[in-house]
Amino acid sequence: MSHTSRAIRIDRPGGPEELKIVDIEVGEPGPGQIRIRHHAVGLNFIDTYQRSGLYSLPMPLQLGMEAAGVVEAVGEGVTHLKVGDRAAYASQPPGAYCELRVMPATCVCKLPDAISFETGAAMMLKGLTTQYLLKKTLPAEGLQPGDFVLFHAAAGGVGLIACQWAKALGLRLIGTAGSDAKCQLALEHGAAHAINYSTEDFAARVKEITGGAGVKVVYDSVGKDTFEGSLACLRPFGLLASFGNGSGPVPPFSTAVLAKGSFYLTRPTLFTHIATRESTQAMADDLFAVVSSGAVRIPVAQRYPLADVQQAHRDLEARKTTGCTVLTLD
Repeated sequence: MSHTSRAIRIDRPGGPEELKIVDIEVGEPGPGQIRIRHHAVGLNFIDTYQRSGLYSLPMPLQLGMEAAGVVEAVGEGVTHLKVGDRAAYASQPPGAYCELRVMPATCVCKLPDAISFETGAAMMLKGLTTQYLLKKTLPAEGLQPGDFVLFHAAAGGVGLIACQWAKALGLRLIGTAGSDAKCQLALEHGAAHAINYSTEDFAARVKEITGGAGVKVVYDSVGKDTFEGSLACLRPFGLLASFGNGSGPVPPFSTAVLAKGSFYLTRPTLFTHIATRESTQAMADDLFAVVSSGAVRIPVAQRYPLADVQQAHRDLEARKTTGCTVLTLD
């Protein structure tokens, strides 16, 4: 039996104008799969990378990496979910921009009743990213309460979650953002310091804040525009975790730049961390616990109907958004 669903598809890489609403037929789940009816879909920068062609994927392509909804059908071998479960996920392959989809069950988690669909859709990719950064992507000396860390784009979806979670861990997070208003937002969410990188030299300011010592780790999702400055912020044996390309990919460089302080450099991805059912659930349990406790609030600051996805992409790329953005289907 098949079901009709609205979905957002692109037939070629390009700008937001390539995002088209289409009707698709959705069948029954096979082994290891589920069918889920979405109530809300998360919007992420990775969606724009895939749409533009920065991350090359086969066409036509249905975008979207995270969502929340209700499980409608379960395929053979799926034991952690049942029909009627509220569920949320961050998962490959893309395809969340739709009302209904069949997808692998590995990365789909039962959503606690206390967490709304909008929050669930907004928190999975960004919250799990924050979890692996602060808990698993650590400098050689580790992180202890009182340590300084630098987090770029601190007023974005990942950034505002990181501000709160770092504070809960006792870390002193220095956040950067592109306006005074966004810096204030980061401070309100737990950042110890905030730097407007459009008006200040963030590397010089970090050295001033840390008394010249620098930070143990820089979490950098901006890429090209901040890479050199991020390295300049590190203390000896510090770690630069480059996990995004908001300003474009980092150009080729000589590894000799790491010799200044015996620095470490990593380019982690969420999907390496959630490659198994066990790791996905363990990370999600940690995220659900910190959200349910109130230590981390998920700031859903923008909502767009699915049909307005082009405008949502324009606003995201123009840095007009803060916190998390969801596409609504109700």
